[in-house]
Amino acid sequence: MDIAHIIAEEKIKQAINDGDFNGLPGAGKPLQLEDLSHIPEELRQAYRMMKNAGMVSDEKQLKKEVLTLEQLAAVCSGDEKAEVEQKLTEKKVMLQQIMKQKGMMSSPSYRQYQQKIHAKFFD
Repeated sequence: MDIAHIIAEEKIKQAINDGDFNGLPGAGKPLQLEDLSHIPEELRQAYRMMKNAGMVSDEKQLKKEVLTLEQLAAVCSGDEKAEVEQKLTEKKVMLQQIMKQKGMMSSPSYRQYQQKIHAKFFD
């Protein structure tokens, strides 16, 4: 073990003895690990960082709904399809508004990432 590891272990033991970890939310309960299998492995760390910074909450939910509605629209017909496509359009507009408010759509990196996603799913 290196010195940094030893120091970290000592700090943790001291915090336990001082009761700093008592009464934390979720104490004694199993961890709820996220399923990140839908995110490419090379983007998972960046996704976690963005989520921890509060940049992924609304978009994530809307993106899931958009994907679900797209899949549903592909198998529906008639009036059902029109209704699903209307909901899909509404969700896409909401997603674009959220991303625009956060200034994400004007970022060059966003456009590059968007192009890669589009190429992966639609080409």
